[in-house]
Amino acid sequence: MSLILSIVVFAASAIVIAFAGTRLARAADELADLTGWGEAVFGAVFLGGTTSLPGIITSVVAAYQDHPQLAISNAIGGIAAQTVFLVVADISYPKINLEHAAASLANLMQGLLLIGLLAIVLVGISGPEISVFNVNPLSILLVVLYIAGTRMIAKARNRPMWRPRETKATVKDEQDQESIKRLNKKKVIVKFAILAIAVAVCGYTIAKSGIVIAGKTGLSESFVGAFFTAVATSLPELIVSIAAVRQKALTLAVGNIIGGNTFDVLFVAFADVAYTKGSILHAIANEQVYIIGLTILMTSTLILGLLHREEKGIGKIGWESFMIILLYLAGNAFLFFL
Repeated sequence: MSLILSIVVFAASAIVIAFAGTRLARAADELADLTGWGEAVFGAVFLGGTTSLPGIITSVVAAYQDHPQLAISNAIGGIAAQTVFLVVADISYPKINLEHAAASLANLMQGLLLIGLLAIVLVGISGPEISVFNVNPLSILLVVLYIAGTRMIAKARNRPMWRPRETKATVKDEQDQESIKRLNKKKVIVKFAILAIAVAVCGYTIAKSGIVIAGKTGLSESFVGAFFTAVATSLPELIVSIAAVRQKALTLAVGNIIGGNTFDVLFVAFADVAYTKGSILHAIANEQVYIIGLTILMTSTLILGLLHREEKGIGKIGWESFMIILLYLAGNAFLFFL
């Protein structure tokens, strides 16, 4: 693919994602009401997983084609990029800090689950070189703990032992009874599936064209994965979250990012299966460890912001949003010279 064609494909795919992503957020909000799952859980599991499809494909293909550093950097770099996208969604909601208005037990638990899964990846990288059928057992553990953690979060929504304090700015996640009566569940599911396929396909073309564009610069796989392909494959999360905020589905917007981030850790497990030269956890460099550490730092900052719940801070966004931008820009600048 030529450079000019890559730019055209990238731009066209982004336009389709913008169109489909807006409607995908609306369909997800409707299904959250129809299923009774709630915005946080539905956004984390279904919407977050759906918008992560382009990143999965990119990491798996990169691992299979013997580019382990690109595969892992894309996976973990996508989490960091999507956390920054939550700041963009915060900026698009000028009334009050998004983390204050969308306080949710499910979102907090998703964030903590994300940190735990990233810690397992670090243990696998620094631990002994053990693999079964070329797959590290910890990669299997990632999938098991993700499923178990998601089930726990779903149960906690129905029987919460902790609730965020409601303020005048809190936007509650409540079922829209009028929508439930008006909507047909099967039709909404079909619409959601079609839009999900469109986003996945366009996300993949963005990733492939983004790799070509970045490859012309001669940058390292770590930087290309953490910055270029990670941002490109994460565009669905950005569009969907902004659309959700505009529809005042604030908990869905936050859940889409945090839940999608948690799901994205599974990219490591999928890439490990696709990698044919042993466990992929033993084939990566210090740059990936650095990216994981940076992502944990950004996630913990977000969780602190969700707990602190500052109404307005620097530039009408929370202090945590400002710190996340600062950490991301400084971290990637350092990675460029690493």
